[in-house]
Amino acid sequence: MTQEQTGGAAALPVRASLAVQLGQLRLPNPILVASGTFGYAKEMPSLVHLSRLGAIIPKTITVDPRSGNRPPRTVETASGLLNAIGLDNDGLDEFIDYKMPYLASIGAPIIVSIAAKELDEAQIFGEALSRIPGIVALELNVSCPNVSGGVDFGTDPRLCEKMVRILRRYTSLPFAVKLSPNVTNIGEIALACQEGGANMIAAINTCYGLAVDWRRRRPRLGNGCGGLSGPAIKPIALRCIHQIHKAVQIPIIGIGGITSLDDVMEFLVAGASAVEIGTANFFQPDITMQILDQLPNVMAELGIESLGELVGTLEMP
Repeated sequence: MTQEQTGGAAALPVRASLAVQLGQLRLPNPILVASGTFGYAKEMPSLVHLSRLGAIIPKTITVDPRSGNRPPRTVETASGLLNAIGLDNDGLDEFIDYKMPYLASIGAPIIVSIAAKELDEAQIFGEALSRIPGIVALELNVSCPNVSGGVDFGTDPRLCEKMVRILRRYTSLPFAVKLSPNVTNIGEIALACQEGGANMIAAINTCYGLAVDWRRRRPRLGNGCGGLSGPAIKPIALRCIHQIHKAVQIPIIGIGGITSLDDVMEFLVAGASAVEIGTANFFQPDITMQILDQLPNVMAELGIESLGELVGTLEMP
């Protein structure tokens, strides 16, 4: 088979595979797209072979519809993007009835991102989404900095564990908990998630930041502060992944400033088993395809049969 016939990817070494195992969840490859950066994928088929993705994580949903924060909601910063979208979404019922049927048809695994403002909403999500065909896992977002109470459950280990235990009780789906870097000890929060029954950790969400229009003496976002993403936060994300890897035994999905194959490999070595690409989708929509084309070559270069051989191999001084 030619390189053109395989969609541009070089042939993998004998027995080698891009597949990754995240606890009980097996994905075809480690390249996922992050919540809030890929729409509902309807805009992307001309640029991305959706079925090649390791998984798609659609925009975070809440139980009830949310209108989000007042504009402006995004502003570019040095090597980053500051946003205060505010979890704008149509709610759980609309997602199930109108969004999920399309997502289930595109050929990529779907991991649904959820955000609960109260403990009992974890039960609502667990019961409602466990029976929907096409959903392979959930991502519990306890770390959005742009909504009132958005990080409460992600900054208190006891509260976080309580919510995780409730979701675990009401769903048989594997799920990750998406953590905030805006904490003193992210390893402690991750351990609480593991003890509560989470199957995976996803990290990091955005870093809390502020952009200022000094002439107007006003913030550049309508909400004031927002969440910083993009290449500027990659060193913070790598540090968090390393700390989480030392604290827990469950798999980690790395997020934060990934724009190249080298970035992916850095996250794997630091302790992630898979990655989510977010902000890069805005300025280089085909970045996931480029990385997927390059992965077989780097595996052949390293002589490895599984990317899992690299996970957590970072040697610190």
